[in-house]
Amino acid sequence: MNEPLAERIRPKTLDDYISQQHLVGKNGALTEHIKRGIIPSLIFWGPPGIGKTTLANIIAKESKRPFYTLSAISSGVKDVREIIEKAKQGGGLFTEKNPILFIDEIHRFSKSQQDSLLGAVEKGWVTLIGATTENPSFEVIPALLSRCQVYVLNSFSKKDLEDLLQRALKEDAFISKKNIILEETEALLRVSGGDARKLLNIFELVVNTEKEPIRITNDL
Repeated sequence: MNEPLAERIRPKTLDDYISQQHLVGKNGALTEHIKRGIIPSLIFWGPPGIGKTTLANIIAKESKRPFYTLSAISSGVKDVREIIEKAKQGGGLFTEKNPILFIDEIHRFSKSQQDSLLGAVEKGWVTLIGATTENPSFEVIPALLSRCQVYVLNSFSKKDLEDLLQRALKEDAFISKKNIILEETEALLRVSGGDARKLLNIFELVVNTEKEPIRITNDL
């Protein structure tokens, strides 16, 4: 199976999303935005592997909006303008049809690249969701930052990470068929550094290299 475990069990709805209850819980800010059908431009700020990309995908799906994604590492002004043109042709000014443009690692965009987003965000051609591991107050230009709401995504708790492992054991078509005994998790959690994607990658590596029955202990 070529698709990584983290992709196979990626949450697809807010109900499946683990952690960040201040945003996606019953009375969470993002939950309320989605209920009302009005999604403002957003900046998600938090450490790697806590679900910023996943959350952007879920917002687009649950609000029934077209979803475009760019990586600031490999994209430039030309890529931004192409997506903005597509969005303008689709219409839907400040409506549920407004496309969402997700930019991963937006802090890596230069000033000119960030400037290229201003008109589209201000006029409502796109709803921007930027993800960053850096403080947006220092890495996002003031003009763009003032047009966005900044939400902090917290590191996963121990329980959150253990819940992810249990989800993999129960729901993944490949993992669930194996004889796996999860006796201890401290070593897995420590090596992952709180990064859910890294945790699942390590877990999958261990599972794929050990003979059944597979006993997960702190002696990794």
